[in-house]
Amino acid sequence: MVKVYGPKRAKKLKIVLTSLRAAPNLGVFAPPYSPPNRCHELKGGLKGVLSVDLDHPYRLLFSSKNNPVPMREEGGLDWSRVTIIEIKGVEDTHG
Repeated sequence: MVKVYGPKRAKKLKIVLTSLRAAPNLGVFAPPYSPPNRCHELKGGLKGVLSVDLDHPYRLLFSSKNNPVPMREEGGLDWSRVTIIEIKGVEDTHG
């Protein structure tokens, strides 16, 4: 990880991955519980993908791998029922 992302981003990435692995579901990262990593759903062409801050401007991107994807009645992802995720990558989503 250090070779690919450098020491600062690799350290943050390890912390985030460990936290995700230890969580019983994604609900523990839902706003307002998400600081300092600001876990949030993306919009536009990345709809259905979630993002966690690493070192600015890089983010860890992932999506629900539950089948079917758990949705709330009023719309949107039901974070408390997401128990399986798929890592999409580490990217700068602003560029």
